[in-house]
Amino acid sequence: MINEKTMVSDALVGINGELKMFGEMIPQTENMQLKQALKQIRNQCEMSQEEIYTIAREKQYYVPAQKASRQEIDHVKNLFTSSTL
Repeated sequence: MINEKTMVSDALVGINGELKMFGEMIPQTENMQLKQALKQIRNQCEMSQEEIYTIAREKQYYVPAQKASRQEIDHVKNLFTSSTL
């Protein structure tokens, strides 16, 4: 029997996969009507993802990673700003 936590997790994984798919499809589409339709569907997916994410957080099914410290942020920022291309 599948429990609620597993269903919520599966739903998030599915929606995240769909969002990735739309992110790849939209820029490759030349037909403006299709592009707009895909953007609308993507926006609806994003709203659903946010709702399910909120539920997962409220029920403590998902605990986000600890926020990065200022030192960690500065270190990563320096990696990208100090490198030469």
